[in-house]
Amino acid sequence: MNQENLASFIWGVADLLRGTLKQSQYGRVILPFTLLRRLECVLEPTRDRVLEKAKAYHDKSAAMRDRILRNEADLQFYNTSPLRLATVSETHTREDLNDYVRHFSPAAREVFEHFRFEEFLERLEHGDALYPVVQRFAAIDLSPQRLDNFSMGVVFEELIRKFAEASNETAGEHFTPRDVVHLTTSLVFTGQQERLRPGEIIKVYDPAAGTGGFLSEAQSYIQQISEGVDVSLHGQELNPESYAICKADMLIKSEPVDNITLGNTLSDDQHEGERFDYLLANPPFGVDWKGSQRAVNEEHEQRGYAGRFGPGLPRVNDGALLFLLHLVSKMRQDQSSQWPSRIGIILNGSPLFTGGAGSGESEIRRYLLERDFVDAIVALPTDMFYNTGIATYVWILSNAKPEERKYHVQLINATKYYSKMRKSLGNKRQYLDEEAIKAIVQLYGCYDENEESRIFPVETFGYRRITVERPLRLNFQASEERIARITEQKPIQKLGEEQQQAILDACRQLDGALCQDREAFKQQLDTALQRQGVKLKASEHKAVLAALSERDPEAPVCRDNRGRAEPDPELRDAENVPLTESVDDYFAREVQPHVPDAWIDTSKKDPLDGEVGIVGYEIPFNRYFYKYEPPRPLEEIDADLRECTDRIKRMIEELSA
Repeated sequence: MNQENLASFIWGVADLLRGTLKQSQYGRVILPFTLLRRLECVLEPTRDRVLEKAKAYHDKSAAMRDRILRNEADLQFYNTSPLRLATVSETHTREDLNDYVRHFSPAAREVFEHFRFEEFLERLEHGDALYPVVQRFAAIDLSPQRLDNFSMGVVFEELIRKFAEASNETAGEHFTPRDVVHLTTSLVFTGQQERLRPGEIIKVYDPAAGTGGFLSEAQSYIQQISEGVDVSLHGQELNPESYAICKADMLIKSEPVDNITLGNTLSDDQHEGERFDYLLANPPFGVDWKGSQRAVNEEHEQRGYAGRFGPGLPRVNDGALLFLLHLVSKMRQDQSSQWPSRIGIILNGSPLFTGGAGSGESEIRRYLLERDFVDAIVALPTDMFYNTGIATYVWILSNAKPEERKYHVQLINATKYYSKMRKSLGNKRQYLDEEAIKAIVQLYGCYDENEESRIFPVETFGYRRITVERPLRLNFQASEERIARITEQKPIQKLGEEQQQAILDACRQLDGALCQDREAFKQQLDTALQRQGVKLKASEHKAVLAALSERDPEAPVCRDNRGRAEPDPELRDAENVPLTESVDDYFAREVQPHVPDAWIDTSKKDPLDGEVGIVGYEIPFNRYFYKYEPPRPLEEIDADLRECTDRIKRMIEELSA
């Protein structure tokens, strides 16, 4: 039975839960029971020896007894109860199960607390479903001899997916498909053979650990290269059930469980000050960070670049770039080191281009690119994830790139490297087989330019947004139509009715002729207002002039009291000048031939380099791989239409015959 079938078989326990629990709650029983059975099977070989030691050392201190029993179990956890699922009594099922779980070592016991296990046992007992559920799980073989840790992880993930679908949760927030995990890990560890030598200590970190897929894959990958490497796994997870499964996985693999923490990574970094060699993550796509907004804003404003979010903050509806900044802050800071830190993170398309020059997103991209952190970006096929079919990308970052890659970014279009799944899993309809993963990794490792791999200098993605102004040209007229617009102006609406009427009466004293000279018209207007005894504030006077004016391309340029041309806000435009070009040359070539009276607003300068224009960065990935396909000849289209029309006619004739 493969992992998918086994997961479906386990999920079949749901048949016993109908009428006792809501469908959305099935996973809260099935997941912890699956974990309990897995832990039980893992402990089975040393079970009797542990029980003997527990009796022999019952009078020792808790710390000494814990150390002895973990050593005897040859794991990071143990259980001192003589019970097993198969021996739980039918008459005292709930009491036996609670006692059984309480005899686990503290770290393992905490796993079941996060599932609120005791609460759901009581509900199952009241529905007369508890003992049948125990019997069903007692008969399932989840021993390591049958399922290694990787296979067990796949089973867990499939169960979580079913749970998420049943409860209308977002499955992709909890785990990443294993094929995508394998690809990302392979890309991050490409060319790292020298780093992964026997005796080296490697720290791996995932800030959105889910069920621990990235951590397990990284450990497995490293150990395939060199068994003598000491791999230390670290992670943080927000979802309690996912955290519980990840922690159980660490227990089974005898990894230190204290390195896996529960909490919100953005607002409560529980690995503060730590640095890691390899960092892997798949943060949730398009999920807002409102819940962390206060803490993130405070860190950004108070700590600046000494904190995690110094470069800027993205809009609150998508926190993906915050996770990326968080990962960068966890890289080893000594960039002169022979062994840099490397990051592999999966993001949607938004971080590539969302936000114009000066926005939080653009400033984050600027920080990453100008400091040469971004190594490569790989476009994945669509329909790769359980909860979404959108386009996704793997970003590879390093804080000390090889010489040939310095200040360049490799873009890889891997959207055609997929195989169709025989049966869709949620929105996942495609997957990466071993050949596809190998081909993508080769594209990255070879570092050549071809149809699927392009290499660009960092400045290719940068531009300066300059503001292009054109002069204000107006005509003025005291016509009834324009006079009627005066009372629509907000500053005038704040005045009393008597004063408003006085303004209208003053304007009606003007001769009504069209005037293209603003200064001459202002003098006429001021004279009329004085005759009417009306005194206006500057804002009110401006509002009256605005109502009586209309844009006129033939009118003279309006100038301020220094004789400078006034810009027309309605004609204001912005141009993005590539960083590889001179602003003046670009303006002379692209703007002035079309609008000779335009000029650049030189007052708007970039706050970092002081030059004219605000610097922005974006990575228009698809543009670099776009291939023009000419439309079919009209003759072919006409032939298809005629064939379609004839076929419809024949069908109608057959129906009417």
